[in-house]
Amino acid sequence: MTNFPFAEGNRHMRIHWMIALLLLANVAQAEKPTPLAKSLIFHASFDDSADADNARGDRRIYTAASLKREKVTAGLPDEAARWDSRTGRYGGSLAFTKKSPQVVFFKGEANLPATKKGFSGTYSFWLKLDPEKDLPPGYVDPLQITDKKWNDASFFVDFTKDKPRTFRLGVFSNIDVWNPNGRKWEDISEQERPLVNVKQPPFSHSRWTHVGITFRDFNEARQDGVATLYLDGKSQGDIRRKQLFTWSPKRLAIMLGIGYVGGFDDLAIFDRALTASEIKQIFEVPNGIKSLVKK
Repeated sequence: MTNFPFAEGNRHMRIHWMIALLLLANVAQAEKPTPLAKSLIFHASFDDSADADNARGDRRIYTAASLKREKVTAGLPDEAARWDSRTGRYGGSLAFTKKSPQVVFFKGEANLPATKKGFSGTYSFWLKLDPEKDLPPGYVDPLQITDKKWNDASFFVDFTKDKPRTFRLGVFSNIDVWNPNGRKWEDISEQERPLVNVKQPPFSHSRWTHVGITFRDFNEARQDGVATLYLDGKSQGDIRRKQLFTWSPKRLAIMLGIGYVGGFDDLAIFDRALTASEIKQIFEVPNGIKSLVKK
């Protein structure tokens, strides 16, 4: 029978085994996912391609002929958007070069938090533009997430059509919940609209600006949901109201750059509402989401 090295009383062998055990413990600890890594369900760094790095659903990027998303092809449109390997916040990025009826999107099925009770999550990305000089006329949505329309079970951020441009977060419950009487938009007061408005937002053509959106406690019968907009790690305001979201997974889409001209980078989606300190951490980290979720 072979004796275990400890039983031989060999001091050097015992030391070697102790060091090996400590190294194994350190490796195991290092490989434990961080809280951010555990919560990340979708990440497109755009460093190596336009497709997502990690996804629970489809990783590919698509282009649709219009917002109806009836005619769809894999990849980016020929002219209105392109992948650039050098000009991103950290590496590559998407560059939207002109307004187009075509829509760039990722499929939402499995790439977004499930709309169950307590529906919560976070969207994080970077934009680079001068809103007053770069944007075409009309409303512009750098990000819109829905299976229907902009005002029905939808998240979006947009720039208003009037100058100076206001940057807004819109969080719209199912339309029969937030607008049960079918009132026209112009008849709904500013206070009633589910929006966070940021006048003179800090966007620039010379630097990247971080956008963070957290939401929590949606689809709760006895509790208001809360959605918060962050710019460069600082809260810009909340939307607090009952929120009921129902999505058809097959139609659900993460749409990018609707009418937008500018840079878009490092899109990440988490399955919980990150804390204010975690949003600040994402804003301040020098090498992007990749370094925060590294095992």
